Amino acid sequence: MKFRVELIILNKEGVRDPEGETLQRYVVEKYSSKFLSTRVGKYILFEVEGNSREEVEEMVKRLAYERRLYNPLVHRIEVRVTA
Repeated sequence: MKFRVELIILNKEGVRDPEGETLQRYVVEKYSSKFLSTRVGKYILFEVEGNSREEVEEMVKRLAYERRLYNPLVHRIEVRVTA
């Protein structure tokens, strides 16, 4: 089966996000003061072949960790699988 897998990489809570802070200050706040904060991350979309959602989710997590797509000390990841 073919699955679409989204990998979202964000800074952990409590870790500064200079890019998000800059975007908030110079773009978002000029639009509206109702936006309280902005965080910037990385989004990667994979098309993966596998037998189950669990299998492809684990494959993407392993790939992200082993190939250093993120730094586990400062980043957290979200993996979303759709058919």
